Amino acid sequence: MRSPLPPFFMVYAVTVFTVVIAFIPLMWLLDWDVSYKLALFTATLIVCLLILKKGLTRLSTSLESLKVGLLNFKDGEFSNQLVYRDKDPLGDLCLLYNESAEKLRQEKRWLHQRELMLDKVLQNSPEILLLLNDHQQVVFSNYAARDFFDASDRLEGFPLSALLSNISAPAATVLREAKEGLFTLPCPTGENETWHLSIGRFVLNNQHHILFILKQMTRELSRQEVAVWKKVIRIISHELNNSIGPVSSMLHSGRLLSENLNEPRLTRVFSTIAERVEHLSDFVQGYGKFAKLPEPKPERINRVAFISKLQQQWPFHYQEKGEGELYADIIQLEQLLINLLKNAHESDSHDEDITLSIDLNKQRTVIEVSDLGQGMSDTVLSQALIPFYSTKSSGSGLGLALCREIAEAHHGQIALQNREERGLTVRVTFPSFSTG
Repeated sequence: MRSPLPPFFMVYAVTVFTVVIAFIPLMWLLDWDVSYKLALFTATLIVCLLILKKGLTRLSTSLESLKVGLLNFKDGEFSNQLVYRDKDPLGDLCLLYNESAEKLRQEKRWLHQRELMLDKVLQNSPEILLLLNDHQQVVFSNYAARDFFDASDRLEGFPLSALLSNISAPAATVLREAKEGLFTLPCPTGENETWHLSIGRFVLNNQHHILFILKQMTRELSRQEVAVWKKVIRIISHELNNSIGPVSSMLHSGRLLSENLNEPRLTRVFSTIAERVEHLSDFVQGYGKFAKLPEPKPERINRVAFISKLQQQWPFHYQEKGEGELYADIIQLEQLLINLLKNAHESDSHDEDITLSIDLNKQRTVIEVSDLGQGMSDTVLSQALIPFYSTKSSGSGLGLALCREIAEAHHGQIALQNREERGLTVRVTFPSFSTG
């Protein structure tokens, strides 16, 4: 922008005008013709007026520039700068304007970066976020919300009533009634998932808005449940170990004392006690493994050698899809598959009817063990993964619970589902790990 009028123009104009006014009486005293005197006065006056007009024009231009700059401030535009001279009468004002513009520009850039970061965080949040205005129209949604409503594009602008037709009836009822708390939804695997709905109401841009936050709680509740079971197991194991030790010591002492008595019944009694103590010790150690599962150490697994080793223990038919690599804790994954294959063989399925399939890709690894047994009832399916639950007379109830613990330790999940024709399929899904 142009600068205002420099100060010497104004000083010059005032000085000339003052001189003209002061010499008017003297001019009339000179022996000049009146026409010459009027011409000189008129010329001097015109020169002064031209100088003043030029100064006022530049001053007006500068004031107009300030006005335009302030209007830009009002519209959120802070890129303009005013050019000025050091001794300009409006120089301080121009300097203040430029400093303010730079400050506002930096703050705007900082706020823009924060908005981008906030939008990135909200869009990639695993929680479902849905913001509605007072007309029940969506004004903000994230990627999780689009997946939940089975939408391929943005949800902004759609009324909530139009979106509810894309989800299950229980979920639509919960959102329509807008009641906070836990609720249950069926999932494709046949199990129920636990969700939590949080609601926030606030005023934004003089409009009432409502924010729905849907969070999947199944894994969190399962994690808390397993943590409680582990605590119980540790306490029971500690107490049993404290009792098994003294009993074993007294048993050994009793055997030594009874060696000279030549009493066969005592030998049978001590043998029975020793057998039960050993069984109880193995039982406690088995529960201890579940309660103290170490952190998995994923590594690339040689699938040929790994599958061959498993088939030597429990025969099965193997299928593989995808071209990725198998990354997991090899010891824990082997234990998981041994438990699943053992259950499949105990379902009265023939060896050729038991299938282990692995689907490998860059995002996730899916492992399925299927059989042609009798499957499970709905009651058993809902409780099969709970520690201590078993339908076998001699079962510990830890096999599938340990499988779930291993899957979740790999940031995955396990699901049981009856097959359409006959039998059961156990699906284990976890993210594919990279060597980096």
